[in-house]
Amino acid sequence: VAAGILQHFDDDGWFHKTPAFAVASAELTVLFRSALAADDGHRPAFLGHILTEMQLDAVLIDRRPSLLPRYYEACAKLDAEIIEDAVNRMARNTTDRLRMFIPLFVREQFLFDYGNPQRLLWRLNQIMRRVKLNPLPARFEEALGESRIIVERHVAGLLPGWDSM
Repeated sequence: VAAGILQHFDDDGWFHKTPAFAVASAELTVLFRSALAADDGHRPAFLGHILTEMQLDAVLIDRRPSLLPRYYEACAKLDAEIIEDAVNRMARNTTDRLRMFIPLFVREQFLFDYGNPQRLLWRLNQIMRRVKLNPLPARFEEALGESRIIVERHVAGLLPGWDSM
């Protein structure tokens, strides 16, 4: 578990420093700023960041659709209590939510929703509620379609060599 956490931190740090991530998330921020009201504050930048990641997931799922069911099958085999205990031994603050979250993650299988703009909007509005931001309007689906195209253009820079694996 510790090695996986460290690998995730390393990968995430690298990913967010790539020029492609900076460009893609900036392009999405501009797109979302124009799709939302002018007084929308920092929400377009937040959306630009997370949707770069979510749309990249959607692209990868479309390119290798057989991997997503296998991913959820592997997650279903995890012992959530063991993972929570391991995290609590390493973390500064403890949690009692992982043992509930991991089975919920497997049951919800929300990654399947990323390829459908209507379902993705619904998932985004769940996030908006959690972070106490206004929900996104239904018309935002059009911007989601455009954001997918932008991220697809940047895949090679976001994950160099992925297609050769």
